[in-house]
Amino acid sequence: MTMTMSARRTVAEPADETQSMRGRPSATGLLAPGRNAWRSETSARTAVIVDGFDYFRHLEEALRRARRSIMVIGWDFDDAIRLTDDGPQLGDLLRGLVEEHPGLEVRVLIWSVAVLHAPSPVMPLLFGSPWQQHPCISVKLDTAHPFYAAHHQKIVVIDDALAFVGGIDMTNGRRDTPEHRPDEPRRAGPDGKPAEPVHDVHMAVSGPAAAALGVIARDRWLVATGETLPRVTGADLDALWPPELPETFSDLPVAIARTWPRWRTRPPAYESQAMIRDMLMAAERHLYIEAQYLSARYVRTALRRLLRRPTGPEIVVVLNRMPDVLVERLVMGENCMRMVRALKKADRHGRLAIYYPVVAGEDGEHALHVHSKLIITDDQVIRIGSANLNNRSVGLDTECDLALEASHERDRERIAAIRDGLLAEHLGAEPEAVAAAVAETGSLIRAIERLNHRPRGLRPFPLTPGPAHFVWGTRFLDPEAPFEPGWLLRLGAYRRRAPGLLPAR
Repeated sequence: MTMTMSARRTVAEPADETQSMRGRPSATGLLAPGRNAWRSETSARTAVIVDGFDYFRHLEEALRRARRSIMVIGWDFDDAIRLTDDGPQLGDLLRGLVEEHPGLEVRVLIWSVAVLHAPSPVMPLLFGSPWQQHPCISVKLDTAHPFYAAHHQKIVVIDDALAFVGGIDMTNGRRDTPEHRPDEPRRAGPDGKPAEPVHDVHMAVSGPAAAALGVIARDRWLVATGETLPRVTGADLDALWPPELPETFSDLPVAIARTWPRWRTRPPAYESQAMIRDMLMAAERHLYIEAQYLSARYVRTALRRLLRRPTGPEIVVVLNRMPDVLVERLVMGENCMRMVRALKKADRHGRLAIYYPVVAGEDGEHALHVHSKLIITDDQVIRIGSANLNNRSVGLDTECDLALEASHERDRERIAAIRDGLLAEHLGAEPEAVAAAVAETGSLIRAIERLNHRPRGLRPFPLTPGPAHFVWGTRFLDPEAPFEPGWLLRLGAYRRRAPGLLPAR
């Protein structure tokens, strides 16, 4: 879409800086502020970005176009990574931008425990780096969260007019191509050794939707640092949008959902969980899910209800093979296995397929690390964000998710094309072949079975005999709420309230 200078668009100022639930309703009413979203605001241009290689190159182009404000709110941050092959290190890029553009301010807020838990180097986050020594650059560690909680949002807001949200962290090991070659040098860590292949998705939005994400970013900055930041107004949307980033949707409302834990006197927010639950239960033909974890109590309840119905949607889940961290293996990995057993038992009508993706290497198959947090319902609604399908993303960690609904047939076609493109990547096929197989078979599962015959493909998630109930201690190691006075009482109240979030059928 090309705009002349006379048709220059500027971002609209958000209605206010409060946590009130405002904005346009979605096209068909599934996504609604006050029920499963904080706000729903129009995005002039929206793009779905698959995998870190494309995200980082578009992000660098967008950062270079910033003139007033760059805000990075993240789980982890590595100033030594390069966003493009021939680009500078991230820290040097940001320093160069503030020196080149007077009035540009850069703020980076990262989860404090990233220094211990995340892959980035410890010393730059704890003690700073030379690139940070500029009055227009501020890097802070976010300690304003309950015990054992993680700040897990991945948000970049540029001039309050362009924003990126999803699952991709600005750290090492994330810059992977759709080919996911086991020896991909762009994915190399500080030691020069490539990290495991990783698949992820992100979303870019502009206009009022980006301005609303600026509200979330400034609000988080205020909570973490005590500093109130001014709004940015009057930015030129067309000047900010990366020229090589293809537009997926235009002028559609984007629903913004948060998980925000109870913190001191601050009330919690549970919109992400409500959004996911409503999307699952609204499915009639098919659900396509990509997930790092599959261990949330409410997700198991919702999917079992769908599978037990005589008629209902096909459910295709592309899942991470197994968590890498020992505690995650013992809790979320084992709970994932038990949840798969429970879902298989509930699948009375053969509508469930759970896979993990593999890529071929010289030494055999390599499991692809699925880091995406994506749900597509009936080619009608797509959701991308940071919230995992585990318990702690319900009300302990800080999350941000975006979703949009199709308002026209062309939007549904584009959502279907995103799904087909993702499946094509996992199957080593062409998107057109996936679309044709889905059209001919009328089934996602049968289409996958028809095309799943290459060295790269989807493997059935391994299922071994064993229990289907949650691991003892889950409420402590993968909790649904912060540990605080009255925690057990609040946890019980949360579980009693949760069924009410299910839409009437």
